[in-house]
Amino acid sequence: MVETRIKPYNEQETEQARRAEQRRVFRRNQVFGLLIVAAAICLWWLLHTNPKWVFPPGWWRW
Repeated sequence: MVETRIKPYNEQETEQARRAEQRRVFRRNQVFGLLIVAAAICLWWLLHTNPKWVFPPGWWRW
């Protein structure tokens, strides 16, 4: 149910600050989650590809 009363300025500011903090934490968690998914995809690709494509013979002797 939506609250229809007009809130005091301090209460509005407190709620907006709380929502902004929640949004910041939510976005941070989204970024970390996407990084974990990207790392898992790269790791899966690395483990399921031909090792000679990733590390060709003599790659360490530049």
